[in-house]
Amino acid sequence: MRSNTTLTAGLKKTYPALTYRNFRYFWFGQCISLIGTWTQMTAQQWLVYTLTKSAFLLGLLGVAQFGPVMLLSLFAGVFVDRYPKKKMLIFTQISLMIQAFILAFLVWSGHIVYGEVFVLAVFMGLINTLDLPTRQSYMPDLVDRKDLRSAIGLNSAIVNVARIIGPAIAALLMVRFGAGLLFFINGMSFLPVLFGLYLIDAKPTGIKRVEKKVLSEILEGLQYIRRSPALAGGILSMLAVGTFVMNFNVVIPLFAADVLKQGVDGFGLILSASGAGSLVGALLVASQAKGIPRFRMLFGSAFLVSALLIVLNFIYTLPLAVVMFAIIGFVNIIFITTTNSMIQLNSEERYRGRVMSVYSFAFAGTTPIGNLFAGIITEKLGAGMGFLMCGAVSALLIILIVINTVLKKRHTPLSTV
Repeated sequence: MRSNTTLTAGLKKTYPALTYRNFRYFWFGQCISLIGTWTQMTAQQWLVYTLTKSAFLLGLLGVAQFGPVMLLSLFAGVFVDRYPKKKMLIFTQISLMIQAFILAFLVWSGHIVYGEVFVLAVFMGLINTLDLPTRQSYMPDLVDRKDLRSAIGLNSAIVNVARIIGPAIAALLMVRFGAGLLFFINGMSFLPVLFGLYLIDAKPTGIKRVEKKVLSEILEGLQYIRRSPALAGGILSMLAVGTFVMNFNVVIPLFAADVLKQGVDGFGLILSASGAGSLVGALLVASQAKGIPRFRMLFGSAFLVSALLIVLNFIYTLPLAVVMFAIIGFVNIIFITTTNSMIQLNSEERYRGRVMSVYSFAFAGTTPIGNLFAGIITEKLGAGMGFLMCGAVSALLIILIVINTVLKKRHTPLSTV
């Protein structure tokens, strides 16, 4: 009994979000589902590369998957503020499950073509446009405000556990059983999420019943963000890194095959290394979830991850690549969790859905631009130059954002700096 009490006390001190029953239901379901998602993502990337042998078409797939997020995120935020998030999440999870099953059956039919993968990627993008801001906005319904950073860190941790396990499963099973089984596994992985959502009894917060015009509400949300230095600085930084750094998955298949001379095993190992570094970073953030995130950490991690991407241009061996991707994963997740926490803690409930929809746009919505940029550079100049150019553009933008923030400090005191 004493050991159980000690364990509970230690858990509450280190990861206080796990002491909330509703958060545990959501978190454990996501643990399983996200492994399936990363399994599918890895299999899909390698499947498309083997079908087309084209970096450009691989980048175009990212346009299909994230284009809807770019075009429709701001509209999605209005609906997140208007309707119960639990019901919306049940809808999105069922839709994503169906998408995975359809993809599996198409592969098993033996006639899978690039166009079918492209159309299903568009469908996934449409659902994720609603799912991403809803999941982010749901966190304050599950934990108290004082433990929100812990919840965000733990949520990031499971994403990166999935980034380790998912590619490893894909690398192990894809050669032997093909991509169809991996897509089917992802479809089944949504069942625990749906069961967890069914068990959650959290009282909805922040639901807005005032029915204004959608465009008016979007403009209202954007003006709210512009007035807040913390929100504007965090979202602009995410916009730079999200566009030009977080698209490196487009370059990795060619980097593994052409530069490192590796097959699907090496490809999976690189992704797993990045996930391992991210996991360590996420657990560190979740266990140090006190106080307000600072701009120094935000800007420092954003610039460092951009610079590390440049260094990849000079890596030619698998062991060094594994180490570098682990470091990049660590720094990148520090940046992501810092940005997410800063935005969540500085958002009022009535604006949270719209704020997180803009965050989702910055995080994933500009991926089509980044994917096309990385795909074209990589196709013409090679994988190393693809990394270098993406890192250089991101680093330059971060410098400009820092300069803009310093200039604003002369007129607006920033308590979070």
